[in-house]
Amino acid sequence: MEQAPARALEPHVVEDRLFDGALRLWQPEKGHRAGTDAVLLAAMLPDDVMEIVDLGAASGVVGLRAAQMNPAARVTLIEREPGLARLAEENISVNGLPDRVSVREQDVLRLGGDAALRERFDCVLTNPPYLEAGKFRRSGNDNRERAHMLEAPLADWLRGAVAVLAPKGKLFLIHRAEAIGNILDALGNRCGDVACRFVHPRADKPAIRVLLSAVKGSRAPLTILPPVILNGAEGFTPEAARWHAGTSRLDMKTGG
Repeated sequence: MEQAPARALEPHVVEDRLFDGALRLWQPEKGHRAGTDAVLLAAMLPDDVMEIVDLGAASGVVGLRAAQMNPAARVTLIEREPGLARLAEENISVNGLPDRVSVREQDVLRLGGDAALRERFDCVLTNPPYLEAGKFRRSGNDNRERAHMLEAPLADWLRGAVAVLAPKGKLFLIHRAEAIGNILDALGNRCGDVACRFVHPRADKPAIRVLLSAVKGSRAPLTILPPVILNGAEGFTPEAARWHAGTSRLDMKTGG
């Protein structure tokens, strides 16, 4: 297939194949690139949601995979960086999903004031920037810095995420493990039925990520599910291998 259109959009992009080749993804050659975080976030998607939004979509990997996993669903990708939004448009095209996936070039931090998006979606998928400006040293890589550095408190990002969720809509996110307190504080009483799974690179190593699901307007209590272990003695654990291959979902109800 002709690859020139994507190269015309960004001078330094490469094509990768994810989920055993099921998803084609043009993304920047250097800086922030889709990896295990995106795989885990996409794997959390339940099979009963129909209106999905991927907040901070970058080149679109999570939202595109969601569209592949739920073939009847409609997906909106929200990305503020023009170059990444153009790559997301190209990725929609090369994966044959223009009828069900669209891109909005928009700042997640300003979603709460957008009447067209308010309480529209029954599922939010998001991988918020991990670092808050002023609290961490800047990386020097513009692409990576824009992806990883949040210019406002994490609570502002999550406020926008909850604002676009319909009542009883489901939020799924991945973040640094040590941010769990900030995440729970930010959600406050706007969401309940919160479930958490901590992600460890190996069984004997500290958690590096937390996976979290929540339901808007629920009053059900918090549940801490069994951890996710990514690697064993010979590489990926069987569960992690299946998530990377796209052959199973990551259960946020029972931890199975």
